Amino acid sequence: MSAPAGLAPAGFRHELAFYTDAASLLAVTVPFVREGLAAGDPVLVATPGPQLALIRAALGATGDAVGWADMTEAGRNPGRILPCVLQAFADRHADRRVRIIGEPVWAGRTVEEYRACAQHEAAINWAFAGRAASILCPYDAGRLGPGVLAEARCTHPLLVDGGGCRRIAGYAPAAVTERHNKPLPAPAEQVAVLRYDLATLPQVRRFVAEHGLSAGLAADRVADLQIAVTELATNSVAHAGGAGTLQAWRTDRHLVCEIHDDGRLADPLAGRVAPAHDGIGGRGLVIVHALCDLVLLHTTAAGTTVRLHMLREAP
Repeated sequence: MSAPAGLAPAGFRHELAFYTDAASLLAVTVPFVREGLAAGDPVLVATPGPQLALIRAALGATGDAVGWADMTEAGRNPGRILPCVLQAFADRHADRRVRIIGEPVWAGRTVEEYRACAQHEAAINWAFAGRAASILCPYDAGRLGPGVLAEARCTHPLLVDGGGCRRIAGYAPAAVTERHNKPLPAPAEQVAVLRYDLATLPQVRRFVAEHGLSAGLAADRVADLQIAVTELATNSVAHAGGAGTLQAWRTDRHLVCEIHDDGRLADPLAGRVAPAHDGIGGRGLVIVHALCDLVLLHTTAAGTTVRLHMLREAP
């Protein structure tokens, strides 16, 4: 999985800030918001609910001019954050510079979710290259592990602290992307398998419906999963050797569906940015991210595996 060459040019700023308590969170976020509003920039704050409430209370009436999003909902699937939160906000203000506070990583994220978060943070640098935007990402240094904090330094070119803003020597987003492009662990649970091709493609929807309903998913969630899996399976038939393998299994929290085919996704932004409105194609994986609660991916020249997670309403 190769990354686009070069660093984000002037015009885009991707900033990292560490905090340990409410005071240190507000010390970096509130000035960032106020400076943006004073400059006439549209501002979005997308953090977990408790941090959102702190920042909003500190801004008082000034906060009425700010966009707000609870990242635990809007960014539950980290792959959804770029196209559905950050890019969507920037595109609504395409003729102006935007300021965004985005906190995709918080204590309580699972290991699997963090993997997707790290790839998301790396992808921001390429997705926003050349755009007039400033994105500040706060990290809770008091609750996140040292490995997470070290990797944050690799995906952000700028660090903001009490001494101002300075470049980070260890900035290497492509290395983070590649580090997390690793084989997905084999499931410990019993797995159902369906091999599909053009002739058997209609069986994919029935397979997903059967396992979705038996896992306790609501009807609308089953429909969402059917759309997501069918998008991937259709792509396998059209562009990845004409066939693929679909597996399904249950965990305590999720119904998991996994697609494997012989294709390769060489673009690390695949599915993480929405194509232009007049673009043809490129929407399938964006749709998958929008519909599912977590999407994990491993791709090499030998093939691609995409694993979809849907939270189970009933255990």
